[in-house]
Order: sequence, then C-alpha cells, then structure tokens
Amino acid sequence: MRIQQLRYLEKVVESGSMTQAAKELFIAQPTLSNAIKQLEKDVGITILARSSKGVVLTDDGQEFMQYARQILDQVDLLDRRYHEDASAPKIFSVSAQHYAFAVDAFVHLLREIGKDDYQATFKETKTYDAIDDVANLRSEVGIVYLSEYNHQVLQGVFSEKDLLFFPLYKTSPYVFLCKSHPLAKKKLIRLKDLLPYPKLAYDQGKHNSFYYWEETLADRKSPKSIMVSDRATLFNLLIGLNGYTISSGIINADLNGDQIIARPLAYDEYIQIGYIINRHHHLSPTAEKYIALLKESISKHHN
Repeated sequence: MRIQQLRYLEKVVESGSMTQAAKELFIAQPTLSNAIKQLEKDVGITILARSSKGVVLTDDGQEFMQYARQILDQVDLLDRRYHEDASAPKIFSVSAQHYAFAVDAFVHLLREIGKDDYQATFKETKTYDAIDDVANLRSEVGIVYLSEYNHQVLQGVFSEKDLLFFPLYKTSPYVFLCKSHPLAKKKLIRLKDLLPYPKLAYDQGKHNSFYYWEETLADRKSPKSIMVSDRATLFNLLIGLNGYTISSGIINADLNGDQIIARPLAYDEYIQIGYIINRHHHLSPTAEKYIALLKESISKHHN
C-alpha cells in the first residue's frame, strides 16, 4: 500500500467517477483502475462498488477510507511542516461546541506562540462535526460535554471512532440570562420559573438528535423555543427577548461583555465538559499547551 494509491482513491471517492478522477489526476483511466485494484488486493477487501452510474464506497470501503484520510492528513501536515519555508508557521486546529472559555484559551495560546506568522483554526461547530473533525484528524482537539442523558450514547460514538474523552470539569447546570431578565435576581432558578420565556438552543443540523444537543435537558419541551447557529446570535436573543439557555455556568466578560449572567438551576443533573483526542494521534506540544490553557481559563472564569 502506497500513499499515491490513497491519493488516487481519495480523488475517486470525491468525484464518484473513475473517468473524472483520472482526468483530474492527469493519468490514464486504466492506470487509475489498476492502482485501485492493486490497493484492494493489498488490503484484502473490496473498497469500491462499481456500476454504470459510477463508483461508491462499500461498507468495508467506508471504514478503510476513515483510516486512509487520517494517513493523508498526517502526510499533509508533514508536507506543510518540512517542504515549505524553513520558518513554517505552527499549525493547530481545535473544534468545539460553543464555549467562551475555549476561545479564551485559544487567544492566550496564539499570544504565547508569539510568532509573526502562524496557521491556526478554531471552529465553533455542531457536536457531530466536532467529533468527526477529531476522528479524521482535521482537528487535534475537540471540546464537548457529557451528561447523564447523553453519556452512554456519546461514549459509544467515541469508542466507535477511536476517540478518547478527558474530563476538564464537572458542574451542575446553570441558566444563562441577561442582567435585566425578570429572573436575574433569583439566586436559584427552577424549571417552572422558565416556562414563560423563550428557550434558546444551538441547531445541530442533520444530526439533530437530543443526544447531540449542547444544552442540558434538551429533551424537555418548552412552550417557546428558538434554534440558533452561533453564540453571538444566542446572546443577542437572550438580551432582546428575555430568553435563556442552560449551560455550564462559565462566562467570560472579556470576550462576551457583562450583559450575560449565570444562575444555578435547581435540577439533579450534571454537566461534564471535556476534550477529545484521536486515540492514534500523538498530541503536538501546541495541543498540549492549549489543553493546559483550557484548564487555566476554566479555573479563572467558572462561576
């Protein structure tokens, strides 16, 4: 098995056509077909199902492609690190649910790197996408949360995708409100108190199972509910509509202003936020530094 064969396979899967892939690779179609057939022979499985309509991955092929993409991503990292300018920038990527402390740690990381040039990626994204990014090594670190409700399901997903989950902290749920909210003066909020107000949650796209929601008690229906796609919109609606969301209790006024507050929710549940990494990937020093900064940020800003 050679890297070139994996590159060929990746292009075939992207295009869904052996003919189109050969054109884009600037090679003859028989050469491409023979390379794929030899790859299938080497690994002992049928990777592609061929028909008059094109080619698609078999079930075995889908699993094989997950591993192949990990290898290709690592090769790309090596190419960028050693085949470009000798002073190549540091490369780091993190995918996270919507947590201000994760952004805060990222800001401090880039300040400490202190280079004039660097490449880094921070993605506030859907739960499934954060998991998938780490599984396929598009990100070194992912940040997600577990609860009693989703723990078993997500741990099963982590195991299936060869991911390891490491807890950062565990807390009871908090209600995020604006300072002027009618409930803002309460020291402890109950679920019945929240009924008159809009409940805000992050849209999870096609993976919109309650197990993937970022908010605790996601399965509990609310008379008023609003789905949003980003943290800024959520905070604006908290202020403009006296809405609320249930989350971790960590607020960073430096990044989000001082209009949002957190109040404990009277409910017997827990939130365990942690980071995930790929079992087969050795973390870079940059990733390890970022994890240390995550812990510092949580300690500093936890309500």
